[in-house]
Amino acid sequence: MEQIRAFIAIELPDQVKRDLSDLLGRIRPGQERAVKWLDPDSIHLTLKFLGNIPAEKTVDIARAIDKAAAESKPFTLELQGLGAFPNLMSPRVVWVGVGGDVRLVVNLQRRIDQALIHLGFPSERREFSPHLTLGRLRDKATNQERRSLGESIGAMRLENGPPFLVDEVCLMRSTLTSAGAIYHRLACVHLTEMDRR
Repeated sequence: MEQIRAFIAIELPDQVKRDLSDLLGRIRPGQERAVKWLDPDSIHLTLKFLGNIPAEKTVDIARAIDKAAAESKPFTLELQGLGAFPNLMSPRVVWVGVGGDVRLVVNLQRRIDQALIHLGFPSERREFSPHLTLGRLRDKATNQERRSLGESIGAMRLENGPPFLVDEVCLMRSTLTSAGAIYHRLACVHLTEMDRR
């Protein structure tokens, strides 16, 4: 039985990826040793990470996403603010925030989460906080490097990016390679707020 690594996400338009590339160009210099930065072309808004799943389960997952998305209309988001998890004093993950119709994306994520429970995927325990991961601190990063990065992020100002339309959600496959993860769409569902009962 083939196993694949999968997740559910909103893919980003090319302009947003270019904006993220510009932003990374401002943050990255001098931080390469401490941080593993993501390729802007691979950044997406993850709604739910599924982990390793049987390949034949993707059809049922796509149906569940379709059902959950039936009540969602297209909405707009925008890049908004920089930060780090768990905090800027000791960052482990560097992120850019998401603004705009946040309530709609949170509701969509919640419906997808609930729709997948009957397929054996437990509900998320943490509250969903929409963000785009830019980089992860390497294990070898020193406390000083972490503090320095946190100070740089805290001092950086990010203008809100132009709104972008979200009109589909995708089930994605992630293949891990030595050069990083490679992503493929397995199925996409359009947001139309149609009554499909």
